[in-house]
Amino acid sequence: MLGKPVWWKESVVYQVYWRSFYDTNGDGYGDLRGVIRKLDYIRSLGITMMWLNPFNESPDKDNGYDISGYYGIMPKAGDEADFEELLAEVHKRGMKLMMDVVLNHTSNLHPWFLESKSSKDNPKRDWYIWKDGPAHQPPTNWRSYFNPSCWEYDEATSQYYMHSFAVEQPDLNWANPEVRGEMYRMLRYWLDKGIDGLRLDALALLAKPEQYRDAEDPHDIRYLTHNPGLHDYLQEMNREVFSRYDMMTVGEIAYATPENGPLFVDEERSELHTLFHFEVADEMPEWDMPRYKRIQRTWAAALQDRGVNSHFLNNHDHARQVTRYGNDGKYRVESAKLLATLIHTLPGIPYVYQGEEIGMTGVRYDSIGDYQDIAMRNRYAEEVGLGKDPAAVLRSLQPLSRDNSRSPMQWSDAPQAGFTEGEPWIGVNPNYRSINVEQALADPDSVYYYYRDLIELRKQHPVMVYGEFEDISGDDPHLYVYHRTLDDVRWTVMLNHAEESGTFSVPAFIGGDSGPGLVLGNYKDKPNIDLKSGSVELRPYEACIFESDVKI
Repeated sequence: MLGKPVWWKESVVYQVYWRSFYDTNGDGYGDLRGVIRKLDYIRSLGITMMWLNPFNESPDKDNGYDISGYYGIMPKAGDEADFEELLAEVHKRGMKLMMDVVLNHTSNLHPWFLESKSSKDNPKRDWYIWKDGPAHQPPTNWRSYFNPSCWEYDEATSQYYMHSFAVEQPDLNWANPEVRGEMYRMLRYWLDKGIDGLRLDALALLAKPEQYRDAEDPHDIRYLTHNPGLHDYLQEMNREVFSRYDMMTVGEIAYATPENGPLFVDEERSELHTLFHFEVADEMPEWDMPRYKRIQRTWAAALQDRGVNSHFLNNHDHARQVTRYGNDGKYRVESAKLLATLIHTLPGIPYVYQGEEIGMTGVRYDSIGDYQDIAMRNRYAEEVGLGKDPAAVLRSLQPLSRDNSRSPMQWSDAPQAGFTEGEPWIGVNPNYRSINVEQALADPDSVYYYYRDLIELRKQHPVMVYGEFEDISGDDPHLYVYHRTLDDVRWTVMLNHAEESGTFSVPAFIGGDSGPGLVLGNYKDKPNIDLKSGSVELRPYEACIFESDVKI
């Protein structure tokens, strides 16, 4: 068994990017009341926990990840009464609510930063990272995620402040115990209100490098992450906050590897419950089955009897999975179901990003002006500023733009996909007339009902949560076959990620009159199985879960 049974390991998390979910007041932005309106839909999938992207006060330069007030609600989202009602309604339906919290940085309009930048001797000066620059140059050649430099000059005090993301997102100084104490107080405030989980943003960046020196390769920004002191902060955070509540934590850990990742989630270390790593979403731009399988094997071995992984292929920062990693044309439905099978049957916690449960695809807008993604817009300006062809730059940035996954949720074939009665803050995908929730609910073979079946299986069969994992498909370029085994129960997952049929032999399937039992498949009928050889012929993008005998 993979660790001790506990409720959060059995979770299925649905991510709500609220500004693109459902608009109730016609301003073009989704809102908390829109989430309340659609809670029954979320519950109908069988979801146990809902992750809500940041809704705190913010100037909204980076879609809420630039927080100007940790205790208030962004007017676009609603007000405190809306939040209180949302939390109560989530709990009334037997679900839990996960809050997205930004700890690495604030908005440059946060009162703390306004004090910090007011003078060098202000008591909050050391709450942020301020440095002198040589000869009116930045202190180092470090880049930020969104800009060519992570340093911004302040004319009033003649120093630079550090921002690992946008200029409007200055980094907090976690080495200052006053900062840490204030953050822990804030976390306890929300947990005392009844929040059940925390998604902790940009967690690998909290500790800063010991030396502020130029990087040999400034484009390799791993120097911003995993610096000395990081685990001390997390263990302190656990003592001061997490350990006092029955809740779940997931850390966004950039550049996590199977070597350092277990340090965050090892149950003996008292840091986090689970983590997001990005060896797939950030480092595998298109589908590469052998590479994907090697990543999963390595992580499964690293976390064996130590901690729990989290699985996703898309979210608000990464392009729609069926477009990026599947087939959004002829085999859209089949490949969407295959990718769902993958995420929900690997060892770890599955995450569903709004719309993937109906097979929503990525979108490409006509011009850079149609995009809202600050990272993409800044990169576009940088590349064009270097003399590159604007059209070519746009084409190169479109496939992985974060806006691919931020287009409005497609509820129906009504105008604006039923998302709003106003002008949406970002363009609706034109294919909403054929891909939408109403259509999915009316089709018993839709992606939606397949997700519902997968999630119900996870609730009813502990083997999906706690079963041991064994990949038996090696580096086959298209077929992924693995066992999940718990006590005397063995499930075999077979996936053919290709537009052609493929055959694989499973020794456990040999013999018997009826062969292995099909638990779930994404075609209407069972695949062809030769009981003499144990071979299974899988059709294009076919996914199957079988139950078979465990050989002792």
